[in-house]
Amino acid sequence: MPFLDALTTGWIIPLAATVRLEISDGGRSVDTGWEFDREMVSNHSPSQIAGSPFEPRPPMKLHNFWTIRTPRGWSCLFVAPLNRPQEVVQVLSGVVDTDVYTSTVNFPFVATAPDGVYMLVKGTPLVQVIPFRRADTELEPSIGVESQRERDARERVHRSTLAEEGWYRRHARAGR
Repeated sequence: MPFLDALTTGWIIPLAATVRLEISDGGRSVDTGWEFDREMVSNHSPSQIAGSPFEPRPPMKLHNFWTIRTPRGWSCLFVAPLNRPQEVVQVLSGVVDTDVYTSTVNFPFVATAPDGVYMLVKGTPLVQVIPFRRADTELEPSIGVESQRERDARERVHRSTLAEEGWYRRHARAGR
């Protein structure tokens, strides 16, 4: 169930139109094209990923035509679709305060495939959007030596998981 829950958390924004990527020079050059009446890809500021493991590949952005608005105090985590391989591009994760920023959010990416011509097909899952309440991210970690009671509870859960197929789903997973 954790695998499926990850797939269905939040929602998916699909690619609005088919995009052609021509990657060359070891990924240092990417030419794009599409047959759509709106811009689908543009360059992204290299300074925003300076020092990342993606250099010297140029950062680009895939354009999104949806506006996401959340209640006051909520933001959205934009990530590559969870548990789905990305073979041509790596969408870069980001958090946007969508309660205040009420415009379209474009998605930075880096072409990671070997040199060649690739098609990102219309409807391809592009980004997974996971809304969250910002106040809920301000939890204080508790790091220390595990107590005997905590150890007993951990071992009981572990033994139960091994002893009964589907134990997590029936006994530990929150209702959805």
